[in-house]
Amino acid sequence: MTKKEIVKKIAARMGLSHGVVHEVVQQAFDEIIEALVKDQRMELRNFGVFEVRVRAPRKARNPRTNAWLRVPQRAAVVFKPGKEMMSRVGSLPLEELKRRLEDHLATPPEGVDTPPERRDDRPGEHGRAGH
Repeated sequence: MTKKEIVKKIAARMGLSHGVVHEVVQQAFDEIIEALVKDQRMELRNFGVFEVRVRAPRKARNPRTNAWLRVPQRAAVVFKPGKEMMSRVGSLPLEELKRRLEDHLATPPEGVDTPPERRDDRPGEHGRAGH
């Protein structure tokens, strides 16, 4: 679901204009961002908690060139769902979850071409034919 779809649903439900609802939704998102920037935590009861955590610097390997890179320390936003969200999402039937996963895997995202077939002779590809 996109922000536009959220605005459309709320506007229809509440009988308000799309412009007014869009502004309210955008302001809510902006406040979450500001809280994270300033306080590093935003708690929304029955929904969840957004927090900023510092990711330590680390080494990573570029899979294309096999070269080691240094990834610097960075801030990352993490989300922990609240009890009500976990309860409602957790109560979805297993068959429904399987169907959603199959639908998701069967349909490429809009605007994305299917990837070309992989070749086995690319350099740096361990565990492939010819290695």
